[in-house]
Amino acid sequence: MSLLCPACENRTLEIESFLEMPPDNHSDEITVQIIGCSRCDFTGVAVYEESRRGALGREAVDHAGYYADEEDVQRLREALAACPAPADPRCDCAVHRKFGRQDVAGRWRGLESISLGERFAIQI
Repeated sequence: MSLLCPACENRTLEIESFLEMPPDNHSDEITVQIIGCSRCDFTGVAVYEESRRGALGREAVDHAGYYADEEDVQRLREALAACPAPADPRCDCAVHRKFGRQDVAGRWRGLESISLGERFAIQI
């Protein structure tokens, strides 16, 4: 599935790699993603969060992209590649421990070591 690139506005933005995180006190699913455009070479970071809490059959989805320096994207890309089980939120590897951090209230804060820029909506 191609997404709308925020740089060139073509449907050529793809999820290159991902890391499934454990749930927090807000979201049942949290996925960190590296995103890239095959047309204009844009790269960035995205976070997909889904919550199925509340009324039966209701879910809330937040899929946001972030501009990020290429160095930060590359460091994150290398870290995600080092995980032996990126689709397993229960993986106990060093990568999952680093990016799975939560604050004292139980809210996910795993990307605080990455300098994220402006947020943009991921458009399918």
